[in-house]
Amino acid sequence: MLHTTLSSDLLVTMRGRGGIPLCTKLCYAVGGIPYQMTNIAMAFSFQIFLLDIVQMEPLFVSLILFINRAWDALTDPLVGYLVSRSRRSPIGKLLHWSVLSMPLGVLSYALLWFIPHTAASSSATVAWYLTVSCLFETFMSCYHVPYTSLNMFLGGSERDRDSATAYRMSVEVLAMLLAAVIQGQVLRVYNSERESSCVNLDINHSELTNPTSSEPTAPLHLTRVAFMTSALVLGALFFLCCMLLFLGVKEQSGKSAIGRRRSYLKDLKMLIGHISYQRLVLGFLFSSLAFQMSLGNFALFCIHVAGLGAQFQNLMLAILVAAAVSVPLWQMILVRLGKKSTLFIGLPLLIPALIVFVSVTENFPVYVVVCVLVGASVATLFLLPWSMLPDVVDDFTLQNPCCTDLEPLFFSCSCFCNKLGGGLSAGISTMTLHLTGYKTGACIPGEGVVTALRLLLAPVPIVLLLVGLIFFYLYPINETRRQQIQHDLERIR
Repeated sequence: MLHTTLSSDLLVTMRGRGGIPLCTKLCYAVGGIPYQMTNIAMAFSFQIFLLDIVQMEPLFVSLILFINRAWDALTDPLVGYLVSRSRRSPIGKLLHWSVLSMPLGVLSYALLWFIPHTAASSSATVAWYLTVSCLFETFMSCYHVPYTSLNMFLGGSERDRDSATAYRMSVEVLAMLLAAVIQGQVLRVYNSERESSCVNLDINHSELTNPTSSEPTAPLHLTRVAFMTSALVLGALFFLCCMLLFLGVKEQSGKSAIGRRRSYLKDLKMLIGHISYQRLVLGFLFSSLAFQMSLGNFALFCIHVAGLGAQFQNLMLAILVAAAVSVPLWQMILVRLGKKSTLFIGLPLLIPALIVFVSVTENFPVYVVVCVLVGASVATLFLLPWSMLPDVVDDFTLQNPCCTDLEPLFFSCSCFCNKLGGGLSAGISTMTLHLTGYKTGACIPGEGVVTALRLLLAPVPIVLLLVGLIFFYLYPINETRRQQIQHDLERIR
């Protein structure tokens, strides 16, 4: 499916100067695997891990998830500024940030899934997971912000950069697929042990006083081991991918800053004041919030509402396989129709899919078909905003030729909006579950919890996605404007 992209890459390389070699594109794409694998693992499992394995109160879980994501979002612009102002090392200006932060990122990720001996103390447990999760997100920002900014320093033309982005997104979706398989095995152990615990609890209670079946279950020891094993496997993959990025990508030197160095606030003000960047990141923020809220609650929805908890892994595989197949297809479509038009074809596919999810229960074949639709829409969110961002950077460069070395700040602020959406999604979701009476380890949820999960899966995300589409509609860089930007930049060079 990448044949069309590969063919166009070859033509560009043959007739253009400085095309990006295929090996470089692949090594660059592999560098995005650690972020997506750890992200998908935390998105689908960390909430369940804290609620049912650590058996933490939902209020504290909400606090940890929100502060963690807020901290993560705030560190991105700061790391972006530090990277843009750092000096060039023998291996470049960006790569050494990713390489040096990798070991600390691996260690902190493993500690996320470790249950300390102080788990009996709620205050100590909250402090532990809050500290470790914030450290992990800080080290991941130091890895991921320079990595995403590297797209502007691979060499080649604008078409080469778009092609490298398509390779990156295809590999990242495959990484999510692999993470879902690994994490799905963990959730399978969790579901099996949870059902067994609930059966034993019902038998014991029926022999005594026959109380309600909503009491929490005992700690799930096998699931603890499964979570830690998964963390060690992902940590090893993190190390391997970082080494391939380091060995396979040679960072091209960019232009040096001209004139006196500006302050961080002045740079940030210029970025925020740029209209095309403003509209793109706001559209990205609301769309990302919609997707993360629906997919972040999908596991709990399948377990407690749809009656398909045992099939959750298969449903996630359907979403991710569809996304992996769709990325090169969307790349072919955007070459023909333009990026903005392609985005408006792909993103709205999520809306009918979510409506079907909340309307149908215990129907696995229907869910599989709808998951394919969700996967195609997810691929659009993965590919298009990141493919549009270099156009915004070029537009900004054209209007502000004296402002250089700001690429890391552009990419880090975009990451900020994406992560802010994730933080708001996690915080709102967990707080809603707390207010509706969610109990850790409960075998049968209350009616309020079921209603909350339905709202968090479809109506709220649909409204948020529509707001995001409005901002994308106001985004000023269409295909004609994009071609004009590239022509003007080529003339200046």
